[in-house]
Amino acid sequence: MKRVYRVLAYLVAIEVAVQAAMAVWGDAGLGKWVGEGGVLDKTLAESGEAPFPEFAGMVVHAFNGMIAIPVIALLLLISSFWAKVPGAVKAAGLVLLLVVLQVTFGIIGHSIPLVGAVHGLNALLLFTAALYAARRGAAVQSSAAPVSQPAARG
Repeated sequence: MKRVYRVLAYLVAIEVAVQAAMAVWGDAGLGKWVGEGGVLDKTLAESGEAPFPEFAGMVVHAFNGMIAIPVIALLLLISSFWAKVPGAVKAAGLVLLLVVLQVTFGIIGHSIPLVGAVHGLNALLLFTAALYAARRGAAVQSSAAPVSQPAARG
């Protein structure tokens, strides 16, 4: 179960990095599209079509943020109870708390743009907390490995 815990914690960190990449990719595509004459207004959202290829980044960011990362973080917390890693439950609980805050900030950020800055900063905290949890699991796993003793010379 230690390995499951460690892998899930690393997955959260990887997904946060993917989130950053997808958000910037989508934003850069939007900027290019608008620069070339594209118009972003309410009718675009109602059309249901992807106006530019990089829009996929925004879709991935939304899916990962609202579904994939929360599910992984919840599985991390569940696995922490059986991982037998000191502090695993606290670390996984912190990761889940930061995920809940991240989702909340992401939703509120659409109405209060300044919250978007907090969303970005919280992502850094979440990334760090996930790496911390993963490294705790890795440290325990490596210290649990038996150390071979050199043969006694006589």
